[in-house]
Amino acid sequence: MADEFDEEFNEEFEKNEQETANSQNPDEIMRVRTPRGKEVLGVVEQLLGLRKMYVRCIDGQTRLCRVPGRLRRSMWVKNGDAVIVEPWEYDLDKGDIIFTYRKGQVEWLRKKGFLKDLEEF
Repeated sequence: MADEFDEEFNEEFEKNEQETANSQNPDEIMRVRTPRGKEVLGVVEQLLGLRKMYVRCIDGQTRLCRVPGRLRRSMWVKNGDAVIVEPWEYDLDKGDIIFTYRKGQVEWLRKKGFLKDLEEF
């Protein structure tokens, strides 16, 4: 009797384990932040120091960007990172970096065609 119970329990446990493994794919991105309004996507080209860097943006411009003070400690940016840039209102050659994408998010952006313009240049 105990063997029958163990077999049924093991079968149910394996079925539940497979269902949770299929539903919780760690590589699948559910939500990715996309640019809104005046924000543009870009890729960091060169780090200059003092929280400043050159970013090549989708609109064809290379901007001198900085990480704002409110995000300085929580955001780490490296060469080649995909970022969202908010251009300054009075000087469109400069901007603030307001978001950095992780590796899985960048793949999602490539798959959906958001980074297609950056790969051309």
